[in-house]
Amino acid sequence: MTIAAILQAKGGDIVSVGPDRRVSDVVKLLAERRIGAVPVISGGKVEGVFSERDVIYRLASEGPSVLDRKVSEIMTSPAVTVERGTPILSALAMMTKRRIRHLPVVDGGAVVGVVSIGDLVKLRIDRIEAEADAMRHYIAGN
Repeated sequence: MTIAAILQAKGGDIVSVGPDRRVSDVVKLLAERRIGAVPVISGGKVEGVFSERDVIYRLASEGPSVLDRKVSEIMTSPAVTVERGTPILSALAMMTKRRIRHLPVVDGGAVVGVVSIGDLVKLRIDRIEAEADAMRHYIAGN
């Protein structure tokens, strides 16, 4: 199973921001959309990922003045990305190794979606549950 299956289930809604957006504006966007991160896109390419972790770490080290800075100044860059054909287990391993929770999905350099570790785990659990149900039905039928 690949990342394409997750994108198909999630739909095509992509929330992204430009590199010149103020941190405070993007924090508000994250809260309104109830999401943890957004890709930062310029010229159709992913420049980085801005997450709640970026804000927390900078607030702790620099104080509230960080909220007036540009997203590009505090985002995580370069962005770690995957393609639609990336196997889910490979993406999970990458996220675990790099300690990240969001991956922009790119196709020809353009962002076509974003997957979170929650999306990947949910799909794995759903698949395991479906396999367990199929096994129970098979056993009950014999």
